[in-house]
Amino acid sequence: MQEKTSPSPEPAGSAGSQGAGGTGADAPVKPVIPAAAAKRANASVIGMIIALVVSIAAFLPIILMNPLPKSDGYRPDVDVAAVSRNAADVAGFTPAAPDTGGAFRPNYARWEAGTGSGVPTWEVGFLTPKDSFIALVQTTKANPTWLLQQTRNAPVTGSRNAGGQEWELRDTGKGEKSLVLDYRGTTVILSGAAELDEFATLADAVVKSIDSNPAVTVSPAATTAP
Repeated sequence: MQEKTSPSPEPAGSAGSQGAGGTGADAPVKPVIPAAAAKRANASVIGMIIALVVSIAAFLPIILMNPLPKSDGYRPDVDVAAVSRNAADVAGFTPAAPDTGGAFRPNYARWEAGTGSGVPTWEVGFLTPKDSFIALVQTTKANPTWLLQQTRNAPVTGSRNAGGQEWELRDTGKGEKSLVLDYRGTTVILSGAAELDEFATLADAVVKSIDSNPAVTVSPAATTAP
């Protein structure tokens, strides 16, 4: 006779515990924020938004009162003729104030005492009609060393007639060029990267300006040594 053995019962709660455990592991945990904490969080966000709006409102009038410059850039109002007259007593001559009928716009005009170089100079900067730049320098005390510095050691490559005078042309070959003229007691240098036709126009106006003023007499003893 064979004994029939009944299957041993599983420990109570084992299956249930597995099922419960699996169910518990898969179920997402939803944090619960107290109502008071949620209210405080909302209040903080609203406060930040209000502060941002107030800041924008405070700075907006300032921005509106200071409009952005136009696309053609800032144009300083420089009266070259007036500055030239003021510098005449110090310079010992009336500096050139070329009139181009508004075609060339000056962006600075000044008298430099020449403390470092020993050569006091009259200096004017011009923006050309083709948006380039030409600097004018005039002095009664030019010397070879100073002249080389002003023209960036450029060699003499020719000459150009402007205003009825022959200007010496010095060209670096890299776009920068200079026109040099010794006329009526002063040395005038025009330097920049502009085209030669613009140099000629400004040079013509410079000669007319110099002709309208008394010639400068420089004694040999006052000539600066090289």
